[in-house]
Amino acid sequence: MVSALQPRISPGRLRELGALNWVFWQVLSRAAGTHDAHLFSTLGRTRGLFRGWLHYSGKLMPGGRLPRHESELVILRVAHLRGCEYEMDHHIRLGRRAGVTSEILERLRKGPAAAGWSDKHRALLAAVDQLVETRDLDDDTWAELAKHYDERSLIEIVLLINQYDGLAATITALRIQRDGV
Repeated sequence: MVSALQPRISPGRLRELGALNWVFWQVLSRAAGTHDAHLFSTLGRTRGLFRGWLHYSGKLMPGGRLPRHESELVILRVAHLRGCEYEMDHHIRLGRRAGVTSEILERLRKGPAAAGWSDKHRALLAAVDQLVETRDLDDDTWAELAKHYDERSLIEIVLLINQYDGLAATITALRIQRDGV
């Protein structure tokens, strides 16, 4: 049996990544505050697919319509629900920059029923929970979310949740190590 800490695909270097992805990996690692962001040095092995994924991901976060604070709430809740420590590590750091305090992070771990959420954030987190757990949103959850967001933002929320849910699954399946490991 393979240990959960053993990556199924080793992080690439210049030869495996190619020059362009190697540069992206270096820049993204520095931005993430690490010398080797394993996610990028692993996914970078896919060459052009990696760059397409970066473009798509960047359009959702940080380039999306949602305020950065709300994007980070979504991502951190997905990471928590999926038990994806790699996503948690990165987005706790990014979330701090967007105003996600330790108190908010603790409340986030408790979920949308925790005291202290605004109606808007409670609706957002309830949508995250339901979509991750059931792969759908019921009409009541949708209606509550739609009270706070326009149609374009609603689409983006669904895409963002699914992007980070899929990323958590990818990280888990590939056994990508946390960056300090």
